[in-house]
Amino acid sequence: MSADLLLGIDVGTGATKAALFDAEGRLRGKASVPTRLHRGGPGTVEQDPAEMEREVHAAIRGALADAHAAGDDVAALALDGQMAGVMFVDDAGAAVGPFDSWLDTRCDPDVATLRPHAERIVARCGGYPTYSAGPKLLWWLRERPDEIGRARAMVMPSAYLAGRLCGLSGAEAYADPTYLHFSCLADTARSAWSPELVDLLGAPDRLLPRIVETTDVVGEVTREAAAATGLRAGTPVAAGCGDTAAGVLGAGVVRPATALDVAGSAAVLAVCTGEFRPDVDERTLLTARTALPGLYYALGYVQGGGLNLGWFRDAFARELRDLDDDAAFAALDAEARDLPPGAEGVAFAPHLGGRVTPNDPHQRGMWHGFGWTHGRGHLYRSLLEGIALEYGLYLRGIRRLHPDLGSLVVRAVGGGAGSALWGGIKADVLGAAYRPLRRQEGSAFGGTLGCALLAGQAAGLLDDVAEAAERINELDTGPDPDPGRSAAYAPLVDDYANLLEAAGALGRARALGRARALGRARAGHMGGAA
Repeated sequence: MSADLLLGIDVGTGATKAALFDAEGRLRGKASVPTRLHRGGPGTVEQDPAEMEREVHAAIRGALADAHAAGDDVAALALDGQMAGVMFVDDAGAAVGPFDSWLDTRCDPDVATLRPHAERIVARCGGYPTYSAGPKLLWWLRERPDEIGRARAMVMPSAYLAGRLCGLSGAEAYADPTYLHFSCLADTARSAWSPELVDLLGAPDRLLPRIVETTDVVGEVTREAAAATGLRAGTPVAAGCGDTAAGVLGAGVVRPATALDVAGSAAVLAVCTGEFRPDVDERTLLTARTALPGLYYALGYVQGGGLNLGWFRDAFARELRDLDDDAAFAALDAEARDLPPGAEGVAFAPHLGGRVTPNDPHQRGMWHGFGWTHGRGHLYRSLLEGIALEYGLYLRGIRRLHPDLGSLVVRAVGGGAGSALWGGIKADVLGAAYRPLRRQEGSAFGGTLGCALLAGQAAGLLDDVAEAAERINELDTGPDPDPGRSAAYAPLVDDYANLLEAAGALGRARALGRARALGRARAGHMGGAA
């Protein structure tokens, strides 16, 4: 074998995955290593940087073994990773403290502190304050000043692990533009740090790493890393990108007016655009740089979209639990297929774990409009429609920001992409052609294909990453929107928005009631103790 394989590594929340592809995008070998999360006190979710390194090493060794390949066969590699957490490195490039996961909510007071400045932050970054780099940095400055005092740079996990593979110092630490929307510190359109926002947060300049392009070679695999991974010392390492950006690229979403539906555990709709136009007014959408210069994506998501289907099967169709997923959901689809748009009046709010875009932690799931004439098929169809109608709200916002977007083609990945019923509902709600990808590595194995494409350009094996991403991602047949059904769904998007408003108001009222009851109980306890 010559050095013609490309290695993509996805540093995920649940697992670290590595995959080897050839320059034509064919998967040659893969491996997955579970991620270890450390949950401490309330809101605490961390990862140990040393464990993260070992997980990457093990995933690389596993992918090489699965491909029956040697380190000399790998031309280059790139990593993607979780996008909203943060960690710090010292002058030597070693970790200072743990990785503060995006699942960690201890910075909640700092999110609230930045909320009055959200308009300024969204206008520059494209993302609003949440459990991400900016609020987390404020938390570290206040709660862990000794560690921050030793830190030389703030980095994302993929950049940290690439730095360890290459032996980068703290001064050589980097960020790539696909993470900037989560920073609360950057001018995403310029791929630069924003002096205005840096001053607003009081961020020390020394902690801001250099910003490089996703295909830039940031270093080469050291002898020590080669011994731990099986790679060849001197293998080029490209900067890589965030996991969502890698997934978008890996699915071939590289032109304006193309979109990606991730029909997986989370339900994600990302639409590629040619201009940076942040959602300053409604703050429903995240606007971020893609892995390719000059292209952006607008994104919204339901954090448990696909999980809702598994929950429904287990709770309401227990006789199907022994079937594999394809057979079980095909049976449920059959019950719902012949029902009209709107499930004869039944509507479902799908945010069982709280709403993310826009953020509303008090949102919960809700069915409305069901009566004695409705059955399981109505409830199931309303569940599928809830995700599609949520997408409809996202697309309304995107078209408001990009009125020249034109007709849309939605590329689909994930387990739900195989459902003709669900795909048809989405096509009708969005008024867009819906096309599952024939190959599904982009969803089944994170963003490893996107990373491999970036590595291919860094190694000189690919001249045009966008062309390669489209060429290797053939589209399957799928539904086009039906004008009659699209017209029927149009007013249901407004009804769905009203349902979410009601569900959110009820959730907030119940949370306030519980807080008051707890306060009264505590007061009574203190009175009794006195």
